[in-house]
Amino acid sequence: MTRRTRIFIGILLIYTAGIAFLLYRVVSDIDPRYRESAEESLVETSQLVASLVEQDVIAGAINTARLEPLFRTLYAREFSAQIYNLHKNRVELRVYVTDRGGRVMFDSLGRHLGADYSKWSDVSRTLAGLYGARTSRDVDVDPRTSVMYVGAPIRWNNEIVGMVSVGKPVQSFGQFVEDARARTIWVGVGSALALLLLAVIVSVWLVRPFGLIRDYWGWVRAQRSLSLRRMARRAVDAVRSGFSEMRDTLTGRNYVADYVQTFTHEVKSPLSAIRGAAELLQEPSMPHEERERFLANIARETQRIQEIVDRMMELTALETRRALERTQPVALAPLIEDIATGAQSAAAQRNIRVQVNVREGTGANASVEGDPFLLRRAISNLLDNAIDFSPTGSEVLINLETTSRLARVSVRDRGPGIPDYAQEKVFQKFYSLARPHSQKKSTGLGLAFVKEIAALHHGRIELGNATRGGAVATLTLPLLPA
Repeated sequence: MTRRTRIFIGILLIYTAGIAFLLYRVVSDIDPRYRESAEESLVETSQLVASLVEQDVIAGAINTARLEPLFRTLYAREFSAQIYNLHKNRVELRVYVTDRGGRVMFDSLGRHLGADYSKWSDVSRTLAGLYGARTSRDVDVDPRTSVMYVGAPIRWNNEIVGMVSVGKPVQSFGQFVEDARARTIWVGVGSALALLLLAVIVSVWLVRPFGLIRDYWGWVRAQRSLSLRRMARRAVDAVRSGFSEMRDTLTGRNYVADYVQTFTHEVKSPLSAIRGAAELLQEPSMPHEERERFLANIARETQRIQEIVDRMMELTALETRRALERTQPVALAPLIEDIATGAQSAAAQRNIRVQVNVREGTGANASVEGDPFLLRRAISNLLDNAIDFSPTGSEVLINLETTSRLARVSVRDRGPGIPDYAQEKVFQKFYSLARPHSQKKSTGLGLAFVKEIAALHHGRIELGNATRGGAVATLTLPLLPA
């Protein structure tokens, strides 16, 4: 099993464990909530029965004669009540009355008349003036026979002379608990599966923009004769492919693979040139001039690989940053003037003039919030690109203008412009066009670097063709308020 597979399975196990724990907590909490609701009703019922018994207390003596015919009639009543999924046709409420010593004077079921209940918590606590309640089983080994009891005191002249305890079998509302548990589990499992399916769909959409369904439909349309067996096999393969892509997306494999693939492609050419030159240098009869030329090729291609590695490290460091750690107001006009002055020597080698045009007014005092080092690198990259693509004897124009909220730094050259086929690729990593004067390509990371810097500064970078020829790159940044 590969490391990627283990990571993906680990993520699924963590997700499953989290959902299972959540369902367990919710399901285990259902029964206590129903018991609380039932106990609240029993409290009111016990107080009602206690008030009824107190009507017949004479000189502190409890008379329960009225209760026996009342409950005999109550238990004999015929009715039919459909409570959602529960059908109820008999009364299951229980009542017993004790004297101040805890001995049973009345039992609605007639089972424990005369029994000593002084040790039961609902009796002892109620006779002591406290809230008394208990849950006991009619059959010790059968939890389904549990009954909840709640006591209420019987008073005469503010003295507790006895108590009433009202009971209700747990099984009477246990059906509601079981139904709620089943519904919760089904809803929880269904929601988890739906969320997992959504993750699969989103992951597949992110990895394959056209989607598996479109691929499958295109395959079906291309078939001359349809076979259900082949269609089913193709569908299984598509689902398996989507599952693998989701795993790769979650583990970041595609991102890393893209970097490795493009990096390998870019260094293949210089490595081949270095290897070829090294093999030729082994010839003892090679003239000195040829040897020097091949040594120069090795140095040049080695420098190219070094530039690619350095740019990749810089770009990767930028991509991992969520925000700028330290910022300060950066005056754009002095920064642009300084960058243009530094590029004059390289431009002069090909007789190229670098002109700076700062619009009067707010442009001269334009400032942005950011990292001056990164902004210098971004504008320098744009200027270097413009010089590389400019014909000999032409000029490169750096223009700074502002609006009420934005500052725009544009760099324009007089070169051939951007071909139509390259319009959508210029900001892709490692994509580069050949320079007109040398027919050589750069690392292809400069514009990607600028794009990341613009994003960190909440701005944007655009590159297109100018109306009168050449290309123009525009870096737009939020302007600091004056």
